[in-house]
Amino acid sequence: MKRSVSEPEVWLRGPIPDIPPYLQPVAHSLLQCRAEVRATLDGLSREMIWMRPGNAASAGYHVRHAIGSLGRLLTYARGEQLSADQMVILKSEGDEGAGPASAEALTAAFDEAVESAFVQLRSTHESTLLDAREVGRGKLPSTVIGLLFHSAEHTQRHVGQLVTTAKIIQSAT
Repeated sequence: MKRSVSEPEVWLRGPIPDIPPYLQPVAHSLLQCRAEVRATLDGLSREMIWMRPGNAASAGYHVRHAIGSLGRLLTYARGEQLSADQMVILKSEGDEGAGPASAEALTAAFDEAVESAFVQLRSTHESTLLDAREVGRGKLPSTVIGLLFHSAEHTQRHVGQLVTTAKIIQSAT
């Protein structure tokens, strides 16, 4: 990631306006991910984005999965179940032709997902953080804060895989 040595990571830059205090780590994590997605995709060709080094998942898959899973986890945090459209997207995240595919389109879609997450974070009352939520068809137990934390953690995991995959691809070309 291209970052100024003098610029601290997002979590060290202070609170994000209008985000409840207990949700600041979620917001910081998503903003850090956004910066890393932008820096990593910048300069990658569409061909590079969809390469699968060693038959691993492509960089494009990791961005699309981060976008899709963020939306799905936030849906569960609102107490809703997934829509038919969300299920279709889930099944096609690795398919180059099924959604945003270029660096610019993936970056814009990721930015939009983060902005949607911020809308939800801003409207989440701290008094609801321990409210029970059900996940998936199995209705597995979680809480609002559990889902919000996992949305940030899961996004970070796939952004990390994006960064690593991009480095492998760049070193091979």
